[in-house]
Amino acid sequence: MSAPIPPIPRDIPDLPAIPGVPILMPSHVPATAVATPAPRRLAAAFRLVVAVLATAAVIIELILGSPLRLLSHFAIQSNILLVLVFAASARRAWTARRPLPSSLTGATLLYVLITGLVYHLLLVNSASPFTLPGVLSGEAAAPTGWHAVTTQILHTVTPLAALLDWLLLTPPRDLHLRQAAPWLLYPVAYLAFVLARGEFLVPAEPARYLYPFLDVADHGLKSVLGNALLLGLAMYALALLLVALDHVRPNPLRGRVHHRSQTGFRLQPPVG
Repeated sequence: MSAPIPPIPRDIPDLPAIPGVPILMPSHVPATAVATPAPRRLAAAFRLVVAVLATAAVIIELILGSPLRLLSHFAIQSNILLVLVFAASARRAWTARRPLPSSLTGATLLYVLITGLVYHLLLVNSASPFTLPGVLSGEAAAPTGWHAVTTQILHTVTPLAALLDWLLLTPPRDLHLRQAAPWLLYPVAYLAFVLARGEFLVPAEPARYLYPFLDVADHGLKSVLGNALLLGLAMYALALLLVALDHVRPNPLRGRVHHRSQTGFRLQPPVG
């Protein structure tokens, strides 16, 4: 008869270290493999200049016209957003900090492009049934003096500057398809605001509906909603186009922010 197996002890003492076996130390990435994010002076300076220019144009318009009416314009609101975003982006690029979220910068680009396209395709195009060159002042005549300068800055210069910044100073593949639909929430809310504003103002108020294609008094609510639907579809198509182009356009910063160290680590410091 075999002897009974002794019970396994609950507490097993630590085994002594085997002599001659070195203790593995934690490995560290060598300092030569770490790239310090570099400030992007050119991008910062360009964005700051655009922000200052747009700020000056908005202030001049507010001084020359009715502040409440001007602040209700899509062009003024989109340019104010551009000023805030470009100023913050300039600071981040100058200090080599992480960029702003692409959902914010992409929306800003979309809105200022809408401002420029609507102005040039609908408001100053002689073939358009909604011609209104002096849209900020509510006049059918082309703006003159300082109004002419600020109108071109807010409807032509800043949209082109935002487009150039995106193409030449911003890394690609940051925009996503899921962002396109939420970007339209602001235009939809703006449409509701314009229609509600027009209903509360007296009929004799100049520029009651701000834009001729949203003028319920002249075209009726059904036609205005049809115009708004067409514009909304065009805006969504533009948003999808921006996302698609963002994934196929070349990276203008490839030679400046991408490199490979001798250790094999692929480095991509954040850019602003």
